[in-house]
Amino acid sequence: MKLLSGAEAWHWSVAGIGIGAVTLTLLFVANRRLGVSSGFDDVCSLVSELPYFRRDEGQRTNWRLLFLAGLLVGGALSALSTGTWSLTWEFGTENGLNDVGPVAKSAWMFVGGLAIGFGTRLAGGCTSGHGIFGVANFEWASWRTMLTFMGVGVLVTHLITYLLGAFGPMAGG
Repeated sequence: MKLLSGAEAWHWSVAGIGIGAVTLTLLFVANRRLGVSSGFDDVCSLVSELPYFRRDEGQRTNWRLLFLAGLLVGGALSALSTGTWSLTWEFGTENGLNDVGPVAKSAWMFVGGLAIGFGTRLAGGCTSGHGIFGVANFEWASWRTMLTFMGVGVLVTHLITYLLGAFGPMAGG
């Protein structure tokens, strides 16, 4: 499979082995659950003293900050390793449906981020915590949450694609 940059994508098993190794290491070495959304609470707690951003008994957990830094560094190394990395405003295969310019795309991504943040807090965790750790441990709440994430994601994707196709930049084209 080709990436937006034209580079060849790594095999999916590489990511699976990495995620499995991180999950098992966190579980057996540190007795911690994998989850990215709680790491963003820790980032916010760097600039805010609000209890809302302190899930773990009011304390920031620095291991999550290191985990998030590792995700950023790993993503940057992966992008740079292709030799074709560049900034882009493309949304991939859906770019033609919402080719409205950088300001509108920034607003679109901001609203999407707020929706994801709201849903993550409502569900008590994100897709990595529920989907990777909770589902693998057969936790009913995680199965229910993941089915909801996936169902709503499919529904909203089809709805937005329909609405943008019917009324958006591609309408009548």
